[in-house]
Amino acid sequence: MKISVITTCYNSAGTISDTIKSVQSQTYQNIEHVIVDGASTDNTVEIARELADERTIIVSEPDNGIYDGMNKGIKLASGDVVGMLNGDDMFADNLALERVAGSFTDVIDCVHGNLVYADKDDTSKIVRKWESCDYVPGIFGRSWSPAHPTFYCRKNAYERFGLYKLDYEIAADAELMYRFLERYALKSAHIPHTLVVMRVGGVSTKNLRSMWVNSKEIKRAIVENGGRFNMLLYLYYKILKAKRQLSVN
Repeated sequence: MKISVITTCYNSAGTISDTIKSVQSQTYQNIEHVIVDGASTDNTVEIARELADERTIIVSEPDNGIYDGMNKGIKLASGDVVGMLNGDDMFADNLALERVAGSFTDVIDCVHGNLVYADKDDTSKIVRKWESCDYVPGIFGRSWSPAHPTFYCRKNAYERFGLYKLDYEIAADAELMYRFLERYALKSAHIPHTLVVMRVGGVSTKNLRSMWVNSKEIKRAIVENGGRFNMLLYLYYKILKAKRQLSVN
């Protein structure tokens, strides 16, 4: 089984080497690394080209944001399974993709694992932990979703059920995962290991406005895909989840 890891980046010169090296250090070898750069104005592309090996594909051109970059990467990917690892993130260890590959069976369409948030200047300093669980119907309405950078899915699911929707500001990833898991009932499995280290400061978590926009877009995603949504219940579980993540150290 070939795994395509897609990295979208823009002006990520300070972090892209960590991302690339974490991909190249994986014990699972049947991979390709598709780097989609949004026409960076720093030396992100130069660093990527210096570190690239025969499994690396690099594209640099203007895009319409991170989800557009992800869609480009999916279209370029030749793997049986596709996952995202952004230019600020890295795998938690060199067994991450071994665990991903080992979790797929004939009846499993997608997998996800755990994630940690790290200080952007010192990734050994863990700020929060995102410990997930198996998907069950209706759980998205309780402020649950897979940690997107740990979400790996068969490429044919994107071909059958669509890519990331570009009219979402910050929750196109949640919409896609809801669409795949809830609307189309793809079979999933949780990997009980930390797969990815994410530097703090992501688009969806950086301020209260982003949190509110994200909540409204989650509501839209659920309703557009035929589900029911209660904002008060969602926010209640969102607060509980934030407290739980902060308390797990």
